[in-house]
Amino acid sequence: MRIVVALGGNALLRRDDRPDAVVQQENVDRVVTALAALAHDHELVITHGNGPQIGLLAMESAADPTLTVPYPLDMLGAETQGMIGALLARALHNALPGRRIATLVTHTLVRADDPAFERPTKFVGQVYGQDVAKALARHRGWRMGLDGKGWRRVVPSPFPQGIIETETLHELLNGGTLVICAGGGGIPVTADRDSGALTGVEAVVDKDLTAALLAEELKADFLLILTDVPCVYEGYGSPDQHPVLDATPARLRGAGFPEGSMGPKAEAVARFVERTGGLAAIGALDAAYEIVHARSGTLVRPDLDGE
Repeated sequence: MRIVVALGGNALLRRDDRPDAVVQQENVDRVVTALAALAHDHELVITHGNGPQIGLLAMESAADPTLTVPYPLDMLGAETQGMIGALLARALHNALPGRRIATLVTHTLVRADDPAFERPTKFVGQVYGQDVAKALARHRGWRMGLDGKGWRRVVPSPFPQGIIETETLHELLNGGTLVICAGGGGIPVTADRDSGALTGVEAVVDKDLTAALLAEELKADFLLILTDVPCVYEGYGSPDQHPVLDATPARLRGAGFPEGSMGPKAEAVARFVERTGGLAAIGALDAAYEIVHARSGTLVRPDLDGE
């Protein structure tokens, strides 16, 4: 099968990890160990989150006294694609000797008039206490939102409309290359209506929604979203919490998952299954092989009549 794998941000930096390079390298080794068995049997396209990394770069850029203005998010997103892509490519090269592996810096087309630019919702960067969050909002003009028990920066997250490099990705895959692409949802760009010229925008596209679009455009058979929970739960964190092991797009949409956590993942798999008739799943990173073989995670299949 051709499988698009979307790695959560926790794959490289967990919530309590220090953002040191050695920590990310160790986590990448764990990621590749989980994916190597799949790569032996299937054609993989790997995407990844970048929330902690782009937040760190944004903080460094904002604090750099040599800059007139901080670097915009589209440029920082490009930096994270190169860094994370390089870490993944090296580890995959070591785990899969002889396999062609490439990291492709990828652009995602968004609409300039997307309402998301007026309503920031995407978390980036680390978690802060309330006092620090208020100070950052005051001194740097950042919008802050409550994420669990702490506060994080929130930025616009426009809906992905297309992947600029789709034809190049087809050529790489047809040549037998394992591709790492669309990291962090891709670099968000708008296109001029007349000339088609691309312009970067100050935003971060949701990586799961981009993964769903990527899987559709690449005619993938399976979309696999890997995160830090073993499956989808309804009522997560409540006394009524219970696992959802088999689902349809309608079932997922009817559950009303939170926008800041499971919501985009549920919408991503629902869209892919609806638009392609393929299969999708959500589950834990370390169980990637078992999820694809229906032994773990939440499997999402097309709606049948009456469901």
